[in-house]
Amino acid sequence: MPTRSTSVAIIGAGIGGLTLAVALRRRGIEAAVYEQVAELREVGAAVALSANGTHVLHRLGLRDRLAAGSAVPTELIYRDWRGGERVVSYPVGDDYTARFGAPYYGVHRADLQIALAEACGQDALRLDHRLIDLSAKGEGYELEFANGTTARADLVVGADGVHSTVRRWVTDAEPAVYSGTSGFRGLIPVGSMPSLPDPGAIQFWMGPGAHVLHYPIGGGSFVNFLAVVDEPSEWSSPSWVEEISPERLCAPFADWHPGVREMVAATGLHKRWALFGQTPLNRWHRNGIVLLGDAVHAMLPHHGQGANQTIEDAATLACLLHRYEPHQALPRYEHLRRARTRSIQRSSWVASAMLHLPDGPGADDRNRRLAAVHETLQWIHEHDAEAAASA
Repeated sequence: MPTRSTSVAIIGAGIGGLTLAVALRRRGIEAAVYEQVAELREVGAAVALSANGTHVLHRLGLRDRLAAGSAVPTELIYRDWRGGERVVSYPVGDDYTARFGAPYYGVHRADLQIALAEACGQDALRLDHRLIDLSAKGEGYELEFANGTTARADLVVGADGVHSTVRRWVTDAEPAVYSGTSGFRGLIPVGSMPSLPDPGAIQFWMGPGAHVLHYPIGGGSFVNFLAVVDEPSEWSSPSWVEEISPERLCAPFADWHPGVREMVAATGLHKRWALFGQTPLNRWHRNGIVLLGDAVHAMLPHHGQGANQTIEDAATLACLLHRYEPHQALPRYEHLRRARTRSIQRSSWVASAMLHLPDGPGADDRNRRLAAVHETLQWIHEHDAEAAASA
């Protein structure tokens, strides 16, 4: 156990930053979360929580809140892009919970963020605080914000996403790189997609140069989708998101199954998101500054693990800071998390190419290999981050 109390400043009030704050405060460690926006608002439509993430949130006291506001998919289904034939399918629901000890949920991102913020406590949340400078002061750090305020902390955690500000105080490595794919999102009422088969399932539609992932949320009355399309190798927009026309959004799916076309056409979000992946970093911390989540291991969303790995990071770091002094906890945190997140990053890049194969021998071989996907991805879902940190 640490010999003195440690104060923690968390930069970023996303899922990772808030999960860390809740986990620390439940262990008696002072934590404040600094967020640059003036009010918490939705970024992206929904989150898929697999057992490795749900385990952590249950232990933080969110079991009932998650169950009330989430949908449990009935199956995992891979489908052909044009005809909609099932390539392979597996039961989810109770079968998944029995296998991994926690449910698979589809939950609205804003609902999860609000639940975490409430569990964190308003006294710990500092909105409208954009970090502009960070300097060592004595045994801790002084933080300077754009609104003119300052703060002190013993430890600073960068949970501020792909375009992390904190990362520059830890490493001069290249930031996250554009993957050559972009995503289109939507949250669609089931009734708007009469041709969509099995709307209660989590489904991958696989086709040449694109794929669509969707799953139910909101008790199953809505479907959240992410459509991913191969794009030029460079991202020209200065932002990671840009407005596009509905026609451009729908064009890549003009020949796809009617259910997919209905889904994509129904979205009111006429934007495309650049999908970034992080080149694996060799350094996750420097002195008392440490990175978490997308700030250190941004990954493509094709295993649904971005939020779950961030949650695992938070659980691991909180557990270690409770057991050790910071100078002991941070190297252990990096050691425990680096290899696992690198493996998932690598696997998500492989999945991106695999899901976008054109019809032919390559796609046929992929379809045969998908018959074992429930076993090949078991290592992701069965992981218990807190148990690993406590070993």
